[in-house]
Amino acid sequence: MSKIQKIRGFQDIYGEEAKKYRYVVDTFRKVFEFYNFKEIILPYVEDISLFKRSVGEATDIVQKEMYVFTDKGGREVALRPEGTASCVRAYIEEKMYAEGGYHKLFYEGAMFRYERPQAGRYRQFHQIGAEIFGVSSVLADAELISMVDNVLKKLKINYKL
Repeated sequence: MSKIQKIRGFQDIYGEEAKKYRYVVDTFRKVFEFYNFKEIILPYVEDISLFKRSVGEATDIVQKEMYVFTDKGGREVALRPEGTASCVRAYIEEKMYAEGGYHKLFYEGAMFRYERPQAGRYRQFHQIGAEIFGVSSVLADAELISMVDNVLKKLKINYKL
């Protein structure tokens, strides 16, 4: 009988690494909430047309790196390779724009890309993102930069802006 083990390019996070992982995610979450961003929980599986349209049909992500399969209903679907497209889809599909004003959303979770595994690069990885909808101002960009600056300081990551 063959040995059962995780699929190449995936990892188990446990023990001290799991504590560090959770600390980083929780730090982002606290800062996002301080800046009045609201969490949106996105599906892991989306219709492949979303990524063909948003990322680009001819890109490596769509052509070579996505986990794509046909579901039992005959639909071509994909494990999400990134979060921004799903967040934009939700903003439009849920008609958040109809509420007026702007919307500040954040998401976090597993993303999937079929890339060649190497040091620090896995086929399942974690992405944390923040999006501001309904405003086109440099102030929104400045707020995002300030927010990330705040997160990096809390995580004691040295950098130059």
